[in-house]
Amino acid sequence: MTTANASQQDRRFRVMTLEEVSKYLRLAKSTVYRMANKGRIPVSKIGRRWRFRKDVIDAWLSEQEKM
Repeated sequence: MTTANASQQDRRFRVMTLEEVSKYLRLAKSTVYRMANKGRIPVSKIGRRWRFRKDVIDAWLSEQEKM
């Protein structure tokens, strides 16, 4: 794998925090937290922390645009 390909994969599978996702989606942190808590946005909980995979958020966002 070339360095460029590795870099692209790193970005695609990037794990984001609640704060990063709120900035990315331009939503309040409380809104993202509420959506995650209700299962309305894809999220994983690692320990006591919410974590969001950027590639999964991007796919979810594309699906939301189709609605």
